[in-house]
Amino acid sequence: MSKQSLRAASATQGKAKPATRHTGGHASPSKAAGEVRIIGGLWKRTKLPVAQHPGLRPTPDRVRETLFNWLGQDMTGLRCVDAFAGTGALGLEAASRGAADVLLVESEARLVAQLHNLVTKLQAGMVRIQRGDAIAALQALPKGSMDVVFLDPPFDAPVFDKALAAAAQALSARGAVYLEAPKAWTDSDVSRWGLKVVRSAKAGMVHYHLLTHAAP
Repeated sequence: MSKQSLRAASATQGKAKPATRHTGGHASPSKAAGEVRIIGGLWKRTKLPVAQHPGLRPTPDRVRETLFNWLGQDMTGLRCVDAFAGTGALGLEAASRGAADVLLVESEARLVAQLHNLVTKLQAGMVRIQRGDAIAALQALPKGSMDVVFLDPPFDAPVFDKALAAAAQALSARGAVYLEAPKAWTDSDVSRWGLKVVRSAKAGMVHYHLLTHAAP
């Protein structure tokens, strides 16, 4: 992630207009409920299937569009992990925009198989898929090894604290954590892990945030 992108994010904290589309913790009942699409980059407009799976809540297209406006459109050379991958929409969006290495972590066998099919179809050699527990996968990453950590855990799972703690240690000095949650997180909430909120917005009942390391 460029310094310019993060400076711009910090300068305009809290000014983003909320996206209007949301899932409210489950797939939207709209006609696009069975798919999301890649917004930009090499695979722009590619449709990604959304499996009928309990708790699967893919990040809506418009929210991802806002996120990648925050991060910067060009992700060339960045190392990313999508820790609760689900459809893979966040990680594949990063890969489409030039990320050099993207790790997708997913625990459900059916979703893992779908991710393998997508990666094969897209010939996405920069994307790795790991079946397993997201927290354990984050904790196993070398310190400072990831430029972007995507966190979109199940909203009813008590994993947010552990996920953020693990993400913070894996994050590079100038990297960013993307967090989706059922509540707004503030600087005081994330300061215990040495993080700060540089951008945040709300889409329906979903709060989403961009976090970076706080200044020493």
